[in-house]
Amino acid sequence: MMNRRDFVKGLAAAGAVSGVAAGGAASGAAAIGPVAGAGTDKGAGGDGSASPLTQDDIVVDGLFAGAMRLSHLREMQEGGAHCGVAGGPSDMASYAALLRFFDEYADEVVLAKSVAEIRAAHARGLVSNVFCWQSATVLGDSFNSPLGTAATSLRAFQEIGLRQVGLCYNVANAFGSGCLEPEGPLTRAGRRLVEEMHSLGIILDVGGHTGERTTLDAIAISDGVPVICSHTNIAAIADNYRCISDRVIDAIAGTGGVIGITAVNDFHVRGRGNTGPTPHVGIEEHVDQYDYIRDRVGVDHVGMGTDFVGGMAIPYGGGINAEIITTDMVSEPWRFIRGFESIAELPNVIDGLRRRGWTDEEVRKAMGANWLRVYQQVWGG
Repeated sequence: MMNRRDFVKGLAAAGAVSGVAAGGAASGAAAIGPVAGAGTDKGAGGDGSASPLTQDDIVVDGLFAGAMRLSHLREMQEGGAHCGVAGGPSDMASYAALLRFFDEYADEVVLAKSVAEIRAAHARGLVSNVFCWQSATVLGDSFNSPLGTAATSLRAFQEIGLRQVGLCYNVANAFGSGCLEPEGPLTRAGRRLVEEMHSLGIILDVGGHTGERTTLDAIAISDGVPVICSHTNIAAIADNYRCISDRVIDAIAGTGGVIGITAVNDFHVRGRGNTGPTPHVGIEEHVDQYDYIRDRVGVDHVGMGTDFVGGMAIPYGGGINAEIITTDMVSEPWRFIRGFESIAELPNVIDGLRRRGWTDEEVRKAMGANWLRVYQQVWGG
């Protein structure tokens, strides 16, 4: 007789689950483990060659959009991704709903708060999820009262698992300016917040959504601490608001940090002021982004940060705020590159890197080892 868990999983494979765990069509469950073919004679993309990844390698997506949901979990399992950093809730009701999801699928996914927990989950064949915020805007009111002290609730969220925080999301807030206003500085409140994040062992995520001057100001007061840009692309290739300049690339690498490459199509090819259609590019253009970071600052500073949203297409009519995500930033509908439209297609990226001559060790670093190094340095334990 089929039990409730098996019934739910069957629905997931058919794309029928909704609610907090849903978020798009599920791709079907697959065994959790390394990228398909690791340690065998089956290639990562089925080309007959051995995968560069071993059973011990942990594949990390440095940022996917929204909270963990069932459709994305299934895609991670299919593609061979073991750990994903995901936007988490900023209120207790949403956090409780997320915890119920982890309880429901406790034999498949865990909320990890340390590298040790990520490794332990991998050893048990589980996916791990790290809780992050893409913006610190929710903390801004803490600095607006003329009375009392400028204390935020960051410490409480760190206690329940918050491990990575971005400063701004495209526009200005109490802490600095977003990518649409790149000349705005890190504010007085922003300096206090950066100091608090470092004291708590929370990773500072800048660039991408955060404006260039705010980013560089934050890095300047982060002496000895790795700083990251979890999900972005390269401005020298496409002058998009969401892409980072060589100055930011160099500054992040100078901290020992990592830059995550997104799979968002328009961040590969769409420049500022372009409000028309953009071409749908593929794996070769995507690998160009990895090559650029490796060639400029070294392979130790590049990672994967897909910005996937569970395989959903997102038209402007479906809820995007065009004042924050502008029409010359992304076209309608939101698309990911051909051949990497969900994390389930990750083997295509690995094959693309290998065709470019990346060594096995370089692939391992870009697919997860670099992220884990930074996590260990900042989180400790």
